[in-house]
Amino acid sequence: MSDGIKTLWKNEDYWAIWFGFVIIIGALLKWVPKIPKIGKWTDSPLDAFMIIKECVVAGNNFIPLLWLLVGLTVLMAIGMAFMKTVPVGRFIAGFAVIFILAVFSYWIATQTSIKHWGLSYAMWALIVGLLISNTIGTPKWLLAGARTELYIKTGLVLLGAEILFKKILALGPPGLMVAWIVTPVVVIFMYKFAVSGLKMKNKSLAIIIAAATSVCGVSAAIATAAACRAKKEDLTLAVGMTLIFTVLMMIFMPMAIKYMGMNAILGGAWMGGTIDSTGAVVAAGSMLGPEAEKVAAVVKMIQNVLIGVLAFCVAIYWCMVVDRDPGQSRPRAMEIWHRFPKFVLGFVAASLVFSVIVVPAMNGDFKLVESEFIKPVTKTLRGWFFCLAFVAIGLESNFKDLASRMEGGKPMTLYIVGQSFNLGLTLFIAYLAFMVFFPNAI
Repeated sequence: MSDGIKTLWKNEDYWAIWFGFVIIIGALLKWVPKIPKIGKWTDSPLDAFMIIKECVVAGNNFIPLLWLLVGLTVLMAIGMAFMKTVPVGRFIAGFAVIFILAVFSYWIATQTSIKHWGLSYAMWALIVGLLISNTIGTPKWLLAGARTELYIKTGLVLLGAEILFKKILALGPPGLMVAWIVTPVVVIFMYKFAVSGLKMKNKSLAIIIAAATSVCGVSAAIATAAACRAKKEDLTLAVGMTLIFTVLMMIFMPMAIKYMGMNAILGGAWMGGTIDSTGAVVAAGSMLGPEAEKVAAVVKMIQNVLIGVLAFCVAIYWCMVVDRDPGQSRPRAMEIWHRFPKFVLGFVAASLVFSVIVVPAMNGDFKLVESEFIKPVTKTLRGWFFCLAFVAIGLESNFKDLASRMEGGKPMTLYIVGQSFNLGLTLFIAYLAFMVFFPNAI
């Protein structure tokens, strides 16, 4: 077997693509049933596990969750058997516990009061993992199931199925202006400010914070971290900061927009381009009305397309500049290819499959595609993979390492300055796009 063929079965990036497309093809062929989710609850914790519409098994929600555990375990174990990074038996034992911790994290996040304040499953999964690692310590057998990058990359491939070109074009030029002009400017500004202004030594952390701030928070952060091969502690710190400020912006931006008497559509575009989470964007937009909610959601969706582009650019820059020794010749094309995060290809391919093949096959009805394939299968599974990843990140991190990366508060300064710049520039471009150049876009 040639080295090229062998890489397809040994490389984690390729396995993320295989996993993603097994799920996507299974969803399209109706082989994969609707994926269970943890239900909302208020006073009775068991209400979260009562049967909900996403499930197809009568009774309570425990049985579908058990089948989900079995299905994911088998799928992941096949990949682990080929990659041989850890013994399959140890992986299965660790994965089962991490899945239970992910269920627990989702359960906390679905409590109605907690959900109202926008405290997402990602935050709780991270907290649960950190509590274990920083108190009793994470046992080695449990770490065998903590395949953080594999869960993240598989989730990102599934995210590609949600990036539908027709939905992106729904707002046309004004949406593209807000999402695609501001984003690269903010990324470059923040990275340059971190390196030249703040003199941050940790360039990986700087670019992750810049990506999270300018694109879409968690998803962009984890894709960029993979592209620059950042340490898990860098990703943990960047994501933690992003989640905290996302909640604050989700609550206070709609209040500020109403107080200023700002046009709802302009306000929706402003929030869509700055709040670092699709769910938080939709929630914030709904506070201003249906039109603002639509504009905010679509602007964020258009912005999400840049995840793959950003990861590609960061991988090339890190290979040619950051990781290149002084005096060393420029890396060859094959070296850049080896460094390039292959899961990005899966992300792009998934978007193309749904946009060019699936949507046209269903008479261009992308709402039907979402309700039939994306929301009940790929989107829900993407959430599970991200939840598993954040539990794993927490289990592999400790507060001492996180504190050592703060560099005297420089990462926090970078986020505050960068997000302030992002807010100002996004509002200016959104005003030009929706109020001056294309006032009749909605």
